[in-house]
Amino acid sequence: MAQPISTEDIMSIAKLSRLGIDESQCQGHAESLSKILSMMDILSEVNTDDIKPLTNVHDGVQVLRPDVVDLNGLSVNREQNQAIAPAVQDGLYLVPQVID
Repeated sequence: MAQPISTEDIMSIAKLSRLGIDESQCQGHAESLSKILSMMDILSEVNTDDIKPLTNVHDGVQVLRPDVVDLNGLSVNREQNQAIAPAVQDGLYLVPQVID
C-alpha cells in the first residue's frame, strides 16, 4: 500500500504548483489523495500480461489533410504585418519568455 499523504505533502505540492490551499483544507485533500493512491495500488495488482495496449477507443481513423497554405483568396503581406509588430528579428515575431 502507498504511504499516506500528509498535510505537509499537500502544502508542499500546493506551493510548487502555486495553488492557494488553506491549511484547513489540507487534511481533506490529504485523505482524498491517499484514497486515490490506494485505488491505484489495487489496479497495479491486475494481471495484464496478455493484454495489448489500447491505442484508440474508436474504430475511426484520423483523416489528415495536406499541409498546404490556403488563404481563401486573401493575400498576406509579411513586411506590412511585421512593421506593426512590437518586436521582430530575422523575419520572426519575438514574444516574451513565459518559462523561467
